[in-house]
Amino acid sequence: MKKLSILLVALLGFSAISAHASIANAKKLVLIYHTQAIAENKEFAGPSAEEGKAFFNNKVKTANGKEVACASCHTANPADNGKNIVTGKVIKPLSPVVNTKRFSDFDKVEAKFSQHCVDILGMDCTAAQKANYITYVLTEKTPTVKAKK
Repeated sequence: MKKLSILLVALLGFSAISAHASIANAKKLVLIYHTQAIAENKEFAGPSAEEGKAFFNNKVKTANGKEVACASCHTANPADNGKNIVTGKVIKPLSPVVNTKRFSDFDKVEAKFSQHCVDILGMDCTAAQKANYITYVLTEKTPTVKAKK
């Protein structure tokens, strides 16, 4: 029993370190995008969770006439699982607090931003939008509690 307790404590400690590393990496990405945003626009005041939330929820009419937002697939709470509105495939939470793999690889983050921004906005997102987006996602830490039926 004592060995099991030690193993559980070790596993919980590892997951806490992993979550912390994921959050730290997301914060590094915010700094990278912040620096790029200032280079693009000297007036950029810095990352804003409020602007990131507005961007995340902003509905845009796509080429096919459908209105979509980041929240269309990722839900209103980035700490929840989402679902691709085209394929129905489950999408793991955006929040690095909940999903420790999120924001772990800069190249993957950049590729996803490029893909989704072009698909939704018709162009790549600005560095300021990316910094704001990640700043907002970092604030969402608690998955929505589903009512039992």
